[in-house]
Amino acid sequence: MEPAGTNQGRGSIEVRKPPVLFAETQAIIARLEKAVRGPFLAYWTSGNGSVCHNDVAAFYEVLKHMGRQKVIYLFLKSSGGNGQASLRIVNLLRQFTERLVVLVPLEAASAATMISLGADEIRMGPLAYLTAVDTSISHDLSPVDRNNYLVSVSQDELNRVIRLWNDAAPGNSDDSNPYKSLYTHVHPLVFGAIDRASSLSMKICEEILSTHVEDEGERERISRHLNSDYPSHSYPIMLREAKRIGLKAVPMADRLNDLLIALNALYSEMGQRALTDYDELNYHDNEILNIIEGSGVGFNYQNDKDWHYRKEERRWVPMNDHSSWRRFGMKGGKVVQTPFHIR
Repeated sequence: MEPAGTNQGRGSIEVRKPPVLFAETQAIIARLEKAVRGPFLAYWTSGNGSVCHNDVAAFYEVLKHMGRQKVIYLFLKSSGGNGQASLRIVNLLRQFTERLVVLVPLEAASAATMISLGADEIRMGPLAYLTAVDTSISHDLSPVDRNNYLVSVSQDELNRVIRLWNDAAPGNSDDSNPYKSLYTHVHPLVFGAIDRASSLSMKICEEILSTHVEDEGERERISRHLNSDYPSHSYPIMLREAKRIGLKAVPMADRLNDLLIALNALYSEMGQRALTDYDELNYHDNEILNIIEGSGVGFNYQNDKDWHYRKEERRWVPMNDHSSWRRFGMKGGKVVQTPFHIR
């Protein structure tokens, strides 16, 4: 049942919808395939989108459309997401190509960095960066913020608190054990879950690297470096440092970088915030979050849901959620959209 007032005035309010620029993006993809002289695949997520398991099914549909190739050029732009989904995406890509080249004109952070690890070559533009891949999680027993949402906690954050505590506390004092105080703020099961997630992140990186790096010691060294050697999860790893780490990173040609920036501009226009305010407690969200596109076919994941603010809980809750994947193609010179169901 909807809260009182959530439908008030909606009949006279036009719901904002983001533009779908499939014809325009296809034109740039055609130019990109000429530039790289090979098949091109784009994977783009908005600031509110993320790498997730459902993306794998959309990837599969695009790759089936492309067929098996000797090389695939993957445009990758994302701020991160689920590392296990990254492993599945790389595994799927490797089944459709002998050689994978990842094109990074902007950010390929966290879980997107993990996808980059599966590439035989990473081409990076002047604005490109990767990041550390240390894991933070939002557990059911995590602390909550001032808006009553669960807070993500990372292994590095906990380790640093414990180290600072041990450095400050005298060796034989009652304060020498930080866990008694920490457990009042962070549940013990969250500590265990984070440690497990950190081990999982190492395992994922090593498994992805194994698709093209034969040296087991080198795989472990790169994985440990990306998981443990950075003070910030969002620390930007640019071309020069990516080379030092041991990744197969090279500069991207200016013409190719310019085309990718142009494609990103179209995706950014499609992925703009599309919010319609009904009143101070209710609004509708129509934002496009994830885009996966190849020549002749594309998939968008689009929000289509209402949000209501529950004052007594001090948080926003979704309602009437019809968010879904949509498949796009061309027929008779026109863009055709069909639903794509994933469950």
